[in-house]
Amino acid sequence: MALIIKEFGRVRLIEFNRPEQSNAFNCQQFVETREALSAAQLDSNIAVVVLTGAGNAFSAGADLEDMRRKTKGTEEPTDFPEFLDVLAAFNKPLVAAVNGVGIGIGMTLLAYCDLVLISEKARLRAPFPQLGLAPEAGSSGLFPQQVGWQNAAYVLMSGDWLTSDEAVQLGFAWRSLAPEELMDEAMKIAAKIAANPISSLVETKALMLESGKYEVGRRAHSREVKAYTRLMGSPANREAIDAFFDKRMPDFTKIDGC
Repeated sequence: MALIIKEFGRVRLIEFNRPEQSNAFNCQQFVETREALSAAQLDSNIAVVVLTGAGNAFSAGADLEDMRRKTKGTEEPTDFPEFLDVLAAFNKPLVAAVNGVGIGIGMTLLAYCDLVLISEKARLRAPFPQLGLAPEAGSSGLFPQQVGWQNAAYVLMSGDWLTSDEAVQLGFAWRSLAPEELMDEAMKIAAKIAANPISSLVETKALMLESGKYEVGRRAHSREVKAYTRLMGSPANREAIDAFFDKRMPDFTKIDGC
């Protein structure tokens, strides 16, 4: 199982459970997370969902073994679009407890969470340039809206790491906490929210999404898919992935256009 799911009264905890792969998302994890969110949305006894990761990572992003198969021409079906549809439209409060690194989708999915609490030891990164790719999950639209154009430009164009303090300062996270306090505080806040009528929480979130965030994310994702199609499997993308598995730095200098 790619997930561990637990219930604490009206709060459901969804834990990414591929610790040996730093909770990187493969097809199975996309499917199971989508199904878990859908089930929580339909469950009349669940008011709030909390996302976190098993082990030392929140999520290291997309599983590069899956990505490598795509660049080699043996592409497997991906359930990322269906996962993103459910995540973007999730109609109940969604809290993230970022216990370790959040890379790629491990960072971009946070834009769809209502509250993000982050461990002081966690770091975030959107490494799309280093992979020869473009932003994903609507982040090219949501990040500028969330943290401002220049901050989003630096994060998406540099692929640099953000510390937990920087994540809070820029607006990617709400609060930074000591690692030993993170889950207790996340569950305490989730329980406080969950004590309210679910109907009120659902209506409140619907109103907030209708202020423009949902449409911004969906339109941005539609544009990103076209860019991703152009870049996936390109010489730069293949070099980046091969370098990762060869445990070396990628060399883009001999690739035309790079």
